[in-house]
Amino acid sequence: MAYKTILLVEDNPDEEVLMVRALRKNNIIDKIIIARDGAEAIKAIESEDRIDVVFLDLNLPVMGGMDVLSYVRSKSGLNNIPIVILSSSKEDADITRSYQLGANSYVNKPIDFSDFTSTVKSLGAYWLNINRLPSEG
Repeated sequence: MAYKTILLVEDNPDEEVLMVRALRKNNIIDKIIIARDGAEAIKAIESEDRIDVVFLDLNLPVMGGMDVLSYVRSKSGLNNIPIVILSSSKEDADITRSYQLGANSYVNKPIDFSDFTSTVKSLGAYWLNINRLPSEG
């Protein structure tokens, strides 16, 4: 399953390159938008016609990932976008809080490409079988 549009919110250029490479190698995306901080992420989410999934780093400059997640989940019309948290934190409190705020998945960094790809594909299957992708209506 290919997503039409993915928003990757990542401030580390090396991590960004690796994730984009993994997504493209597996033909998972048609379009990717990059945001390097939380404020850019909000702007992209609000200005794009559709975003099918957001990959969101927690530790971001300007506005943190938890704040972005909370904002998106509070907005009608945006709150159905699947959000995958990307974080080096393995703290139970961060993981629990992410899910409490509405994250669909939590992936630890450094990214294992097999796990990352599997997470992306399983989210796609979820949206195909249970819901519709946001871009489908």
